[in-house]
Amino acid sequence: MKAKGGRWSEDPTLRVNVYMETNVIETRAPTNPANVIVSVEGLTKSFNGTVKAVDAVSFQVYEGEVFGFLGPNGAGKSTTINMLTTILKPTSGKATICGYDIVKDAMEVRRSVGVVPQEYTADEDLSGIENVLLCADLYGIPRSVSKDRAWGLLKLVELDSAAKRKVDTYSGGMRRRLELACGLISRPRLLFLDEPTLGLDVQTRTAVWDYIKKLKEEYRMTLFMTTHYLEEADIMCDRIAVIDNGKILKLGSPKELKDSLGGDVVEIDVREDAADISDDLKKVELVKTVKKEGHTYRVMVEMGEAAAPEIIEVVRDKGIHISRISVTKPTLDEVYLAITGRRIRDEQANWEETMSTRMTMSRARR
Repeated sequence: MKAKGGRWSEDPTLRVNVYMETNVIETRAPTNPANVIVSVEGLTKSFNGTVKAVDAVSFQVYEGEVFGFLGPNGAGKSTTINMLTTILKPTSGKATICGYDIVKDAMEVRRSVGVVPQEYTADEDLSGIENVLLCADLYGIPRSVSKDRAWGLLKLVELDSAAKRKVDTYSGGMRRRLELACGLISRPRLLFLDEPTLGLDVQTRTAVWDYIKKLKEEYRMTLFMTTHYLEEADIMCDRIAVIDNGKILKLGSPKELKDSLGGDVVEIDVREDAADISDDLKKVELVKTVKKEGHTYRVMVEMGEAAAPEIIEVVRDKGIHISRISVTKPTLDEVYLAITGRRIRDEQANWEETMSTRMTMSRARR
């Protein structure tokens, strides 16, 4: 495609508006199937030649879906996004975004995607509208186009009334919504959201979820998000890849992941420090697996309502007192525990404590 003097052109291969300032711009035609927007094969990133932050991951993301990476801090989520958005070069493997190779066609990849990073990147000395326009400038979008678009995005995320205020007066939720607007200014075909609600309170987190849902439902945008919030992954994602230590351990829809455990979960808290009766519980007909954590037994069963009375009987026959019992359907927490042998909640709490400390120190330096 050719451009003289700089103009806006709707590029059908990119499905985004690209401002062209050079006389001739060459682009490569995408090679991916129509419904595959991200294709990753054996992608690996090593640091210092030994530490594998990402270890031969392979997956696909389909157009129009919300695809999630679920895992704790240090699992390899952000490193994968940094490779897919051309910030880092992979050590090995390959990946395409919208049909463009992330190494060979880095410029086309950048034109096709938007990124909302984990850390706040907005300039606090500028206003909200100035930050969005600055991002537009970096994409080469002329002000004659970016002004209207920026105001439209700020209205979308309900920041139009605060658009002329400096960002240092914004709350955490307002800043996150501003990051969304900045990530959308180029009208990307694919938007990466790296821990989009990290550190936000429950109410603000729910509001951000609403904006993300609107992007999918009203704009038919493809979203790739990373999170360590189990509820967020369950509610927001069409498919989830459980990732830990740089490897994808399991991939499927939230329902598929939960159904893979089979049956229900019977959880029993006992009062005293008694001998482990896991082997006795395993003998109950409908019981599949038993895990003991402190004073709590987590029993996977085929039919919770039918198995619970027999389990209670076994515990009482051993002279052990029950302080609490619950029968629930499997959750993503159960999935993560079954796959990794530990809970993501504990790691989540440690990570949030670290982030809170960092934010407090950052404010103290101002």
